Amino acid sequence: MSKQKLGFVGVGKMGEPMAGRLIDAGYDLVIHDTDLAATQRLTALGAAAADSPRSVADSAEIVIVSLPSPQILEQVALGENGAIHGKAMRILVDISTTGPRVASNIAAALEKEGKAMIDSPVSGGLKGARNGTLAVMNSGPRSAYDEVTPVLEIFGKLFYMGENPGSAQTMKLANNLLAASALAASCEAVVMGVKAGLDPKVMLDVINAGSGRNSATEDKFPKSVLSRTFDFGFATGLSFKDVRLCVDEAEAMGVPMVVGSAVRQMLSMTNQVYGADSDFTSMVKIVEGWAHVEVGSSEQGAAEA
Repeated sequence: MSKQKLGFVGVGKMGEPMAGRLIDAGYDLVIHDTDLAATQRLTALGAAAADSPRSVADSAEIVIVSLPSPQILEQVALGENGAIHGKAMRILVDISTTGPRVASNIAAALEKEGKAMIDSPVSGGLKGARNGTLAVMNSGPRSAYDEVTPVLEIFGKLFYMGENPGSAQTMKLANNLLAASALAASCEAVVMGVKAGLDPKVMLDVINAGSGRNSATEDKFPKSVLSRTFDFGFATGLSFKDVRLCVDEAEAMGVPMVVGSAVRQMLSMTNQVYGADSDFTSMVKIVEGWAHVEVGSSEQGAAEA
């Protein structure tokens, strides 16, 4: 027997596997995305396709959105064909990373229409999206959060940050700044070692056994840098957007971000050189170019450029 009908707008890299998990859990799902290929893969699994966010919200009381930018979120939520106009929707759940100010603005607009918003940004990458092991940060009205909890638990471990709209977005920006900072610093440290003649695999073994270990050295470098596949699953453009949002929000609050600004610049350069669709582990190639070395596995060696 199928469960309640849910809406899902934005079935891209993260949204598609998350929507798939809802279908697997027995939910009746109606979806919308401008990428027809993505929607077709999910309709083949049993989802129904709608022609606009408003149409999704006409069909489902709970609508989840996974979108790449604050501007697109505002259009999907509040635009002429936005979810706010849907006859059925009572709760909008935003799993994107869009920043606290946009979340607060959309929550206020929805509240005027008698609807609620839960901002629920996620962390854990494509692997977490596929396996249901994401960290899901949440803020918004407690009653609405309690109602959507059984749905969100399908995605991973939940953390409730409080009723203030945007609190979960602030938490997500802080998390993504740390992840990007770890990657940037690890790129510089490993390239320095390779330039000095150290084996990068042995370097990572030492770092991960000591105080320098971090998410980049434990996961991103072994999987996507040493192999030269650069396929960790998070786009440079999205990481740049997240760090830029974090620095902007911090500066608006009067919090200086010296390190954050440097990481933003590193991502900006990676974005310009390798493109927004490149994997953000491509950042190491910027440092490699400056150092005239290439980081590779011990089997591949580290070649002078």
